[in-house]
Amino acid sequence: MSFEEAAEVVHEVEPARSEEKDKDKKGFWHPLTILGLVIFVVWLASLFIPAGAYEVDEVGSPIPGSFQHVESPLTGGEHVVNLLLSPINGLYGIENAESGQVQPFGSGTLFGSAQVFFFILAIGAFMTVVFATGALDLGIAHLAHRFKNQGTLLIVVLSVLFGILGSVMSWSDESLGFYALLVPVVLALGYDRMVAVAIITVAPFVGVIGSTVNPFRIGVGSDAAGVSIGDGISLRLVLFALSMGAMIIYTVRYAKRVKRDPSTSLVGLDSADSEYAEEAREGKLEPLTARHRIIIGLVALTFALLIFSIVPWTAILNPTTYDPITLQQITNPFGWELGWWLPELSAMFLVMAIVVGVVGKLGESGIASNMIRGAVDFSGPAILVFVARSVSVIMTNTKTLDTVLNSMEGLVHGTSNIIFIVLMSLVSLPLGFLVGSGSAGMALVMPVLAPLGDFAGIDRSLIVTIYNAMGGWLLLFVPTNALLMAGLALGKVGFGKYIKFMVPLLGVLAAIIMVVQIAGAVL
Repeated sequence: MSFEEAAEVVHEVEPARSEEKDKDKKGFWHPLTILGLVIFVVWLASLFIPAGAYEVDEVGSPIPGSFQHVESPLTGGEHVVNLLLSPINGLYGIENAESGQVQPFGSGTLFGSAQVFFFILAIGAFMTVVFATGALDLGIAHLAHRFKNQGTLLIVVLSVLFGILGSVMSWSDESLGFYALLVPVVLALGYDRMVAVAIITVAPFVGVIGSTVNPFRIGVGSDAAGVSIGDGISLRLVLFALSMGAMIIYTVRYAKRVKRDPSTSLVGLDSADSEYAEEAREGKLEPLTARHRIIIGLVALTFALLIFSIVPWTAILNPTTYDPITLQQITNPFGWELGWWLPELSAMFLVMAIVVGVVGKLGESGIASNMIRGAVDFSGPAILVFVARSVSVIMTNTKTLDTVLNSMEGLVHGTSNIIFIVLMSLVSLPLGFLVGSGSAGMALVMPVLAPLGDFAGIDRSLIVTIYNAMGGWLLLFVPTNALLMAGLALGKVGFGKYIKFMVPLLGVLAAIIMVVQIAGAVL
């Protein structure tokens, strides 16, 4: 089977994804609709919730016990204007330092999500150019065929690769195109279709649980929480390693059991599977050229630079530097520490999109059109981010955010770190189901959840990690996850049989998440 034939799965994916979208329309609302409803409900509530404010410390965190009620800053008509302008302010609103009001014009600091919005579009431009060259797809295809006679090694290598892609960039739609290629390969090795589902669909979602520098989840969440994307990365690396290790061990054990005794397969094997396996043994791939290898290297370099540029190296390698006069701890950044954030990272992705396009010989028109198409394709999640920010705008302008925090302060203040982690994990599950844990969900809930960590003495980056991990765990089994359902359809695995396969692994992953989070809170 040629790579071109394998690539034709895209045409099979679209009907599957369309079918899932139709189900979504009948059974579950679009995320934008949900956000719109949330915004309106929050706005209605803000009409009745009394205004209030905390005193803040030198870093802007609320001081426990300092809450006081204040006079409402808006009149009746201004409340309506606040609602109508909230999405605009969610994109480029400016917060006035004196009044605290967020408005489209004026002086102050950027409150809106314009930086995040443009960052997501830049990533879309970059990844679309990369996929237009065909190098990344072909590289993964060659990996699969290189290890097709070494079953365990194939499962490990591809699971780690897909897991890393899920961790750093929410590898999702792109993975569906590999079903036509990998299903025959795993069948030829004596495994069943469930193993292919585990590698192609489960591994990226497990990688999401341990998202490291994922811009859509950790990047947006960190920005909304007021911390750097590099904060908490060590703990997320541990979570990624343990989660992926558990997933790989579980999959390998199942695969070996099926190979020893095909009757233990949860999905069974039929004559069509034997034909697929024979095709895989005889199939050949388009050769991987030097140009393809250079492009793959450039993609790896781009994400390596992303990680290097945002990690707080000084805080990790030189955390105990003190001012000789005040004796207060200070930070002296290393000369080679970049300290980049969203504007610099956006520029990096745009520049690398052009570089990859030139190396891939896409031509001027090909580079430009693919960059625009990528930005357009990624505009959906980008729009959801600033729409979700509307909730924070409404609560900030009505001074009700601190009132809500005060009502929740009593629940977490004085609790042990372990109890706090458990409470945050439980709260994250219904929120993750209703509004998601992706970019929009992070932008929506982090302004409320993150400050709770201040009251409990928990770092805000850990709150981001908790919400992301629980949301990633949900993605592994909720039927409203269209990518999961599309993957099962392409793998020809029933949802019920998939859940039977996943239940033990879900329990192990939940235990790992809780242990790592508690360790991060108490150590």
